[in-house]
Amino acid sequence: MGQRAPISSNAFCIGLEDIQKAALQIAGQVLRTPLLPSPQLSQITGAEVWVKYENLQATGSFKERGALVKLESLTEAERKRGVIAMSAGNHAQAVAYHAKRLGIPAVIVMPEPTPFVKVGNTEALGAEVVLAGELLVQAAEKAEQLAAERELTLIHPYNDPFVIAGQGTIALEVLEDGPSLDMLIIPIGGGGLIAGNAIAVKALKPEIEIVGVESAHYPSMYQAIRGESIECGGQTLAEGIAVKTPGTLTLPVVEALVSNIVLVDEDRLERAIALYLTHQKTMAEGAGAAGLAAMLAEPDRFKGKRVGLYLSGGNIDPPVLASIMLRSLERENKIISLRITIDDRPGILGAITTLLGEEHANILEVSHRRMFLDVPAKGLSVDFMIETKDAAHSAAVIARLEVEGFAVVRLKGSAGAEIDP
Repeated sequence: MGQRAPISSNAFCIGLEDIQKAALQIAGQVLRTPLLPSPQLSQITGAEVWVKYENLQATGSFKERGALVKLESLTEAERKRGVIAMSAGNHAQAVAYHAKRLGIPAVIVMPEPTPFVKVGNTEALGAEVVLAGELLVQAAEKAEQLAAERELTLIHPYNDPFVIAGQGTIALEVLEDGPSLDMLIIPIGGGGLIAGNAIAVKALKPEIEIVGVESAHYPSMYQAIRGESIECGGQTLAEGIAVKTPGTLTLPVVEALVSNIVLVDEDRLERAIALYLTHQKTMAEGAGAAGLAAMLAEPDRFKGKRVGLYLSGGNIDPPVLASIMLRSLERENKIISLRITIDDRPGILGAITTLLGEEHANILEVSHRRMFLDVPAKGLSVDFMIETKDAAHSAAVIARLEVEGFAVVRLKGSAGAEIDP
């Protein structure tokens, strides 16, 4: 407590000793999360996969580590005045949670479009929430303004030595608990997580390769290291790492210690989230699933290696997760949508449902289409959404319907917006 000077004189903003000190500070206050092997993910990726489950923290992400170390560094006067943070997600909840535990008043500035559930969760943790601006950059400006006006200590999500040291404590646990890994794949937003972990790993086991991963829509660290102009934007499932400006403290660390940064698209992120839920029975938000998405994007890079994945967070909105799982089932041909045009006569719909039952297909939804110009005047178009075992089962169901004389069109997606010719 009360430590105000730079916490290290190393080549970077912190060193191994700072991370080790941080580990002692958070012991008993932050969960020591498990590092477990995943035979299923290993089979899918061709590597030996180990997963670090930071989604099991009290607020659902690794952010608690850095937030707590920063809070523990405050003087008594700073604690009394309070702290402020800018975040629309995990950092907000981490600061609010541990500030409440330590009796420190906390203000969290969020963009105005922040979902009500995130605002409510943060308020429930005892923080005062201020909504400002449409974008994170505008919320950040408001946070800086309030910090100056009310003499609050700003808790930056990544560009702070204490925060970086706190995030680096994950690596100490991984090296103590796991096997001799060849590689760690770590998500990159502003770079606090990967910087702290890279410093710890390279100090203790320099032979372990550190690979970063960013959303293809927000490749700010990737571009900064290459001296390129930073161009970011668009919707991404990995909003937790959708950062347009890398940290000034983290950039030199990543540049020196990280061997490569993999950029992942939205399809790979979707699949990774679905794999975590179906095979690991655990929830991963987009940023948390980014490491696995990198393995899906570039399998040859990781094949045959012993790889540690950081499941950095699991705070995904339920409607988004439901949509991802439905889309995943459709991609795997376990849910398919069919359009059948039939004569509008008694018993014909029952005949189709009987055939589907005989083929052991489960009917999820049925909708009739009569008043459309592409349907014969005496006809009826019926859309079926059915559940099947796999692609082969789906093909068998369609074949049976066609053998029985029904014209079947396979629809793309549950909404049936596009139709295969």
